[in-house]
Amino acid sequence: MLKESLNLSNRPDNTAFTQQRLPAWQPILSAGIVIPGFVLIGLAFIGIGVALFVTSQKIQVLEMDYTGVATDSPCFKCSDPKDKNCVCKLDFTIGTLLEGPVFFYYGLSNYFQNYRKYGVSRDDDQLSGDLEHFTSPSEDCFPYQFDSKDRPIVPCGAIANSMFNDTFKLYQTFDNGTRKMVPFDGKGIAWWSDYNIKFRNPSITPLRNAFNGTVMPIFWPEPAYELDPSNPANNGFINQDFLVWMRRAALPHFRKLYRRITEGDYAKGLPAGTYSLEIAYNYPVLSFDGRKKVVFSNVSWMGGKNQFLGIAYLVIGSLCVVMSIVMLVVYAKFKFPEDE
Repeated sequence: MLKESLNLSNRPDNTAFTQQRLPAWQPILSAGIVIPGFVLIGLAFIGIGVALFVTSQKIQVLEMDYTGVATDSPCFKCSDPKDKNCVCKLDFTIGTLLEGPVFFYYGLSNYFQNYRKYGVSRDDDQLSGDLEHFTSPSEDCFPYQFDSKDRPIVPCGAIANSMFNDTFKLYQTFDNGTRKMVPFDGKGIAWWSDYNIKFRNPSITPLRNAFNGTVMPIFWPEPAYELDPSNPANNGFINQDFLVWMRRAALPHFRKLYRRITEGDYAKGLPAGTYSLEIAYNYPVLSFDGRKKVVFSNVSWMGGKNQFLGIAYLVIGSLCVVMSIVMLVVYAKFKFPEDE
Protein backbone atom coordinates (compact mmCIF):
# COMPACT_ATOMS: atom_id res chain seq x y z
CA MET A 1 0.00 0.00 0.00
CA LEU A 2 2.83 2.37 0.90
CA LYS A 3 4.63 1.51 -2.33
CA GLU A 4 1.53 2.31 -4.38
CA SER A 5 1.10 5.70 -2.68
CA LEU A 6 4.75 6.59 -3.42
CA ASN A 7 4.26 5.72 -7.10
CA LEU A 8 1.16 7.93 -7.24
CA SER A 9 3.04 10.85 -5.64
CA ASN A 10 5.74 10.69 -8.34
CA ARG A 11 3.24 10.59 -11.17
CA PRO A 12 3.31 13.70 -13.46
CA ASP A 13 0.28 15.96 -13.55
CA ASN A 14 -2.48 14.87 -15.86
CA THR A 15 -2.01 17.72 -18.36
CA ALA A 16 -1.59 17.72 -22.10
CA PHE A 17 2.00 18.95 -21.75
CA THR A 18 3.26 16.49 -19.11
CA GLN A 19 1.39 13.58 -20.68
CA GLN A 20 2.58 14.50 -24.19
CA ARG A 21 -0.86 14.97 -25.67
CA LEU A 22 -0.18 18.34 -27.28
CA PRO A 23 -1.02 18.70 -30.97
CA ALA A 24 1.99 17.90 -33.14
CA TRP A 25 2.90 18.10 -36.79
CA GLN A 26 5.28 15.69 -38.46
CA PRO A 27 6.12 16.40 -42.09
CA ILE A 28 5.93 13.52 -44.48
CA LEU A 29 8.91 13.93 -46.77
CA SER A 30 7.79 12.93 -50.24
CA ALA A 31 9.58 13.36 -53.53
CA GLY A 32 7.28 16.26 -54.36
CA ILE A 33 8.65 18.15 -51.35
CA VAL A 34 12.28 17.07 -51.14
CA ILE A 35 13.26 17.51 -54.80
CA PRO A 36 11.92 21.09 -55.19
CA GLY A 37 13.41 21.89 -51.78
CA PHE A 38 16.87 20.80 -52.92
CA VAL A 39 16.48 22.81 -56.13
CA LEU A 40 15.48 25.99 -54.28
CA ILE A 41 18.27 25.63 -51.70
CA GLY A 42 20.80 24.93 -54.46
CA LEU A 43 19.73 27.96 -56.51
CA ALA A 44 19.83 30.19 -53.42
CA PHE A 45 23.35 29.02 -52.55
CA ILE A 46 24.50 29.49 -56.15
CA GLY A 47 23.12 33.03 -56.17
CA ILE A 48 24.85 33.92 -52.92
CA GLY A 49 28.06 32.25 -54.14
CA VAL A 50 28.09 34.24 -57.36
CA ALA A 51 27.54 37.50 -55.45
CA LEU A 52 30.34 36.71 -52.98
CA PHE A 53 32.77 35.58 -55.68
CA VAL A 54 32.15 38.58 -57.95
CA THR A 55 32.47 40.98 -55.01
CA SER A 56 35.71 39.33 -53.91
CA GLN A 57 37.13 39.63 -57.42
CA LYS A 58 36.53 43.38 -57.39
CA ILE A 59 38.63 43.90 -54.24
CA GLN A 60 42.08 45.24 -55.08
CA VAL A 61 45.08 43.78 -53.26
CA LEU A 62 48.78 44.63 -53.59
CA GLU A 63 51.24 42.42 -51.71
CA MET A 64 55.01 42.81 -51.48
CA ASP A 65 57.51 40.65 -49.62
CA TYR A 66 60.29 42.56 -47.89
CA THR A 67 61.99 39.81 -45.89
CA GLY A 68 65.20 40.34 -47.84
CA VAL A 69 66.05 36.70 -48.58
CA ALA A 70 67.14 37.26 -52.17
CA THR A 71 70.42 39.07 -52.69
CA ASP A 72 68.78 41.49 -55.14
CA SER A 73 66.06 42.42 -52.65
CA PRO A 74 66.19 46.06 -51.48
CA CYS A 75 65.96 44.80 -47.88
CA PHE A 76 68.68 42.14 -48.16
CA LYS A 77 71.23 44.20 -46.25
CA CYS A 78 68.75 44.73 -43.43
CA SER A 79 68.00 41.02 -42.97
CA ASP A 80 71.27 40.62 -41.07
CA PRO A 81 70.30 40.87 -37.35
CA LYS A 82 73.68 42.50 -36.64
CA ASP A 83 72.69 45.51 -38.77
CA LYS A 84 70.80 47.74 -36.34
CA ASN A 85 68.58 50.72 -37.23
CA CYS A 86 68.53 49.66 -40.87
CA VAL A 87 66.16 51.34 -43.31
CA CYS A 88 65.26 49.91 -46.72
CA LYS A 89 62.98 51.15 -49.50
CA LEU A 90 60.44 49.35 -51.62
CA ASP A 91 59.65 51.16 -54.85
CA PHE A 92 56.48 50.10 -56.65
CA THR A 93 54.01 51.36 -59.21
CA ILE A 94 50.22 51.34 -59.14
CA GLY A 95 48.69 51.13 -62.60
CA THR A 96 45.14 52.21 -61.73
CA LEU A 97 43.46 53.93 -58.81
CA LEU A 98 43.50 51.76 -55.68
CA GLU A 99 40.10 52.84 -54.45
CA GLY A 100 39.76 54.02 -50.87
CA PRO A 101 39.56 53.61 -48.08
CA VAL A 102 42.86 51.74 -48.38
CA PHE A 103 43.97 49.46 -45.55
CA PHE A 104 47.67 48.90 -44.98
CA TYR A 105 48.67 45.61 -43.31
CA TYR A 106 51.89 43.92 -42.30
CA GLY A 107 51.99 40.16 -42.75
CA LEU A 108 54.01 37.37 -41.15
CA SER A 109 54.43 33.78 -42.29
CA ASN A 110 55.48 30.65 -40.40
CA TYR A 111 54.69 32.47 -37.16
CA PHE A 112 52.65 30.36 -34.74
CA GLN A 113 50.83 32.78 -32.48
CA ASN A 114 48.36 29.97 -31.76
CA TYR A 115 51.01 27.94 -29.89
CA ARG A 116 49.52 27.25 -26.47
CA LYS A 117 52.48 28.24 -24.28
CA TYR A 118 52.88 31.42 -26.30
CA GLY A 119 49.19 32.24 -26.02
CA VAL A 120 49.02 31.96 -22.21
CA SER A 121 52.27 33.87 -21.68
CA ARG A 122 50.62 37.07 -20.47
CA ASP A 123 49.17 38.59 -17.30
CA ASP A 124 45.61 39.78 -17.92
CA ASP A 125 45.42 41.42 -14.49
CA GLN A 126 48.54 43.40 -15.28
CA LEU A 127 47.17 44.39 -18.68
CA SER A 128 43.97 45.63 -17.03
CA GLY A 129 46.00 48.12 -14.96
CA ASP A 130 46.27 46.23 -11.65
CA LEU A 131 49.37 47.70 -9.98
CA GLU A 132 49.83 44.66 -7.70
CA HIS A 133 50.66 42.63 -10.79
CA PHE A 134 53.19 45.23 -11.88
CA THR A 135 55.45 44.20 -9.01
CA SER A 136 54.39 40.53 -8.99
CA PRO A 137 53.75 39.37 -12.57
CA SER A 138 51.92 36.11 -13.15
CA GLU A 139 53.96 32.91 -13.40
CA ASP A 140 52.35 32.41 -16.81
CA CYS A 141 54.78 35.05 -18.11
CA PHE A 142 57.87 32.93 -17.38
CA PRO A 143 60.60 33.27 -18.67
CA TYR A 144 59.62 36.88 -19.46
CA GLN A 145 58.45 37.53 -15.89
CA PHE A 146 61.60 39.12 -14.41
CA ASP A 147 64.83 40.33 -15.97
CA SER A 148 68.34 39.14 -15.06
CA LYS A 149 68.37 41.52 -12.08
CA ASP A 150 65.04 40.16 -10.77
CA ARG A 151 63.12 43.29 -11.74
CA PRO A 152 59.50 42.77 -12.91
CA ILE A 153 58.86 43.12 -16.63
CA VAL A 154 55.83 45.19 -17.61
CA PRO A 155 54.10 44.14 -19.80
CA CYS A 156 55.30 40.60 -19.15
CA GLY A 157 55.04 37.48 -21.27
CA ALA A 158 56.14 36.17 -24.64
CA ILE A 159 53.36 37.87 -26.64
CA ALA A 160 54.24 41.37 -25.47
CA ASN A 161 57.98 40.66 -25.66
CA SER A 162 57.69 39.68 -29.34
CA MET A 163 55.65 42.71 -30.41
CA PHE A 164 56.12 43.63 -34.06
CA ASN A 165 58.23 46.78 -34.29
CA ASP A 166 58.92 47.48 -37.97
CA THR A 167 57.69 50.94 -38.93
CA PHE A 168 56.67 52.31 -42.32
CA LYS A 169 56.46 55.59 -44.21
CA LEU A 170 54.83 55.86 -47.63
CA TYR A 171 55.72 58.50 -50.24
CA GLN A 172 54.33 59.23 -53.68
CA THR A 173 57.11 60.02 -56.15
CA PHE A 174 56.46 62.44 -59.02
CA ASP A 175 58.19 62.79 -62.40
CA ASN A 176 60.04 65.93 -61.34
CA GLY A 177 61.72 64.01 -58.50
CA THR A 178 59.67 65.46 -55.65
CA ARG A 179 58.04 63.28 -53.05
CA LYS A 180 54.83 63.64 -51.08
CA MET A 181 54.16 61.75 -47.87
CA VAL A 182 50.97 59.70 -47.81
CA PRO A 183 49.28 60.29 -44.42
CA PHE A 184 48.56 57.22 -42.29
CA ASP A 185 45.59 57.02 -39.91
CA GLY A 186 46.30 54.83 -36.89
CA LYS A 187 43.17 55.60 -34.89
CA GLY A 188 40.69 52.84 -34.14
CA ILE A 189 42.63 50.03 -35.79
CA ALA A 190 42.22 47.77 -32.73
CA TRP A 191 39.06 45.98 -31.62
CA TRP A 192 36.64 48.18 -29.67
CA SER A 193 36.37 45.60 -26.87
CA ASP A 194 40.16 45.46 -26.49
CA TYR A 195 40.52 49.23 -26.29
CA ASN A 196 37.56 49.93 -24.01
CA ILE A 197 37.24 46.82 -21.85
CA LYS A 198 40.06 44.27 -21.81
CA PHE A 199 43.10 46.57 -21.64
CA ARG A 200 43.34 49.50 -19.26
CA ASN A 201 46.11 51.79 -18.05
CA PRO A 202 46.65 52.39 -14.32
CA SER A 203 44.86 55.47 -12.98
CA ILE A 204 48.11 57.30 -12.25
CA THR A 205 49.28 60.58 -13.76
CA PRO A 206 51.80 60.83 -15.31
CA LEU A 207 51.62 57.30 -16.65
CA ARG A 208 55.38 56.74 -16.36
CA ASN A 209 55.08 56.80 -12.56
CA ALA A 210 53.03 53.60 -12.65
CA PHE A 211 56.04 51.83 -14.15
CA ASN A 212 58.50 52.82 -11.43
CA GLY A 213 60.55 49.84 -10.30
CA THR A 214 59.77 47.86 -13.46
CA VAL A 215 61.56 47.29 -16.74
CA MET A 216 60.30 47.11 -20.30
CA PRO A 217 60.25 43.81 -22.24
CA ILE A 218 63.69 42.59 -23.31
CA PHE A 219 63.25 43.23 -27.04
CA TRP A 220 61.44 46.56 -26.78
CA PRO A 221 63.28 49.73 -27.80
CA GLU A 222 61.00 51.96 -25.69
CA PRO A 223 58.93 51.46 -22.52
CA ALA A 224 55.16 51.08 -22.73
CA TYR A 225 54.49 54.67 -21.67
CA GLU A 226 56.53 56.01 -24.64
CA LEU A 227 55.19 53.86 -27.48
CA ASP A 228 53.74 56.92 -29.21
CA PRO A 229 55.57 60.17 -28.32
CA SER A 230 53.36 62.16 -30.71
CA ASN A 231 50.10 61.22 -28.93
CA PRO A 232 50.13 60.88 -25.12
CA ALA A 233 46.67 59.25 -25.20
CA ASN A 234 48.04 56.41 -27.34
CA ASN A 235 50.51 55.02 -24.82
CA GLY A 236 50.64 52.21 -22.31
CA PHE A 237 48.40 49.17 -22.67
CA ILE A 238 45.88 51.01 -24.85
CA ASN A 239 48.37 51.76 -27.61
CA GLN A 240 46.69 50.79 -30.87
CA ASP A 241 49.64 48.87 -32.31
CA PHE A 242 50.09 47.00 -29.02
CA LEU A 243 46.40 46.04 -28.95
CA VAL A 244 46.51 44.77 -32.54
CA TRP A 245 49.54 42.60 -31.76
CA MET A 246 48.10 41.20 -28.52
CA ARG A 247 45.07 39.78 -30.36
CA ARG A 248 46.66 36.56 -31.54
CA ALA A 249 46.22 35.10 -35.01
CA ALA A 250 44.71 31.65 -35.42
CA LEU A 251 46.88 30.56 -38.35
CA PRO A 252 50.66 30.64 -38.94
CA HIS A 253 50.28 32.89 -41.99
CA PHE A 254 48.50 36.09 -41.05
CA ARG A 255 48.35 39.80 -41.52
CA LYS A 256 47.50 42.55 -39.06
CA LEU A 257 46.19 46.04 -39.68
CA TYR A 258 48.90 48.69 -39.42
CA ARG A 259 47.25 51.85 -40.73
CA ARG A 260 44.40 53.19 -42.86
CA ILE A 261 44.80 55.66 -45.72
CA THR A 262 41.74 57.89 -45.49
CA GLU A 263 42.93 61.47 -45.26
CA GLY A 264 43.84 64.44 -47.45
CA ASP A 265 44.43 63.94 -51.14
CA TYR A 266 44.31 60.17 -50.64
CA ALA A 267 40.84 59.93 -49.10
CA LYS A 268 39.53 58.42 -52.34
CA GLY A 269 42.44 55.99 -52.59
CA LEU A 270 45.95 55.75 -53.95
CA PRO A 271 46.05 57.24 -57.47
CA ALA A 272 48.05 55.60 -60.22
CA GLY A 273 51.72 56.44 -59.98
CA THR A 274 55.05 55.57 -58.40
CA TYR A 275 55.44 55.09 -54.68
CA SER A 276 58.26 54.48 -52.24
CA LEU A 277 57.77 52.65 -48.95
CA GLU A 278 60.44 53.35 -46.34
CA ILE A 279 60.79 50.49 -43.87
CA ALA A 280 62.58 50.68 -40.54
CA TYR A 281 63.65 47.03 -40.53
CA ASN A 282 63.75 45.91 -36.89
CA TYR A 283 61.85 42.63 -36.63
CA PRO A 284 63.95 39.47 -37.28
CA VAL A 285 62.17 36.49 -38.85
CA LEU A 286 64.83 34.48 -40.70
CA SER A 287 65.88 32.64 -37.53
CA PHE A 288 62.62 30.64 -37.69
CA ASP A 289 62.36 30.68 -41.51
CA GLY A 290 59.66 33.32 -41.38
CA ARG A 291 58.66 35.87 -43.98
CA LYS A 292 57.45 39.47 -43.85
CA LYS A 293 55.24 41.32 -46.28
CA VAL A 294 53.17 44.46 -46.64
CA VAL A 295 49.66 44.49 -48.07
CA PHE A 296 47.61 47.34 -49.51
CA SER A 297 43.95 46.47 -49.89
CA ASN A 298 40.47 47.91 -49.95
CA VAL A 299 37.35 46.17 -48.66
CA SER A 300 33.72 45.61 -49.59
CA TRP A 301 30.48 44.84 -47.77
CA MET A 302 31.75 41.28 -47.25
CA GLY A 303 35.09 42.38 -45.81
CA GLY A 304 38.47 41.66 -47.38
CA LYS A 305 39.29 39.52 -50.39
CA ASN A 306 38.17 35.95 -49.75
CA GLN A 307 37.42 33.71 -52.71
CA PHE A 308 36.94 30.59 -50.57
CA LEU A 309 33.55 31.66 -49.20
CA GLY A 310 32.07 32.28 -52.65
CA ILE A 311 33.49 29.03 -54.03
CA ALA A 312 32.15 27.10 -51.02
CA TYR A 313 28.62 28.43 -51.64
CA LEU A 314 28.87 27.61 -55.35
CA VAL A 315 30.02 24.05 -54.64
CA ILE A 316 27.30 23.35 -52.06
CA GLY A 317 24.63 24.89 -54.27
CA SER A 318 25.76 22.88 -57.29
CA LEU A 319 25.76 19.68 -55.24
CA CYS A 320 22.18 20.37 -54.12
CA VAL A 321 21.02 20.87 -57.71
CA VAL A 322 22.85 17.72 -58.86
CA MET A 323 21.36 15.69 -56.01
CA SER A 324 17.87 16.94 -56.88
CA ILE A 325 18.37 15.77 -60.48
CA VAL A 326 19.61 12.39 -59.29
CA MET A 327 16.63 12.01 -56.93
CA LEU A 328 14.25 13.01 -59.73
CA VAL A 329 15.70 10.32 -62.03
CA VAL A 330 15.55 7.69 -59.31
CA TYR A 331 11.98 8.67 -58.40
CA ALA A 332 10.83 8.59 -62.02
CA LYS A 333 12.34 5.17 -62.56
CA PHE A 334 11.68 3.44 -59.25
CA LYS A 335 8.65 5.24 -57.79
CA PHE A 336 6.36 3.15 -55.64
CA PRO A 337 2.88 2.15 -56.91
CA GLU A 338 1.11 4.24 -54.25
CA ASP A 339 2.82 7.34 -55.62
CA GLU A 340 1.33 6.84 -59.08
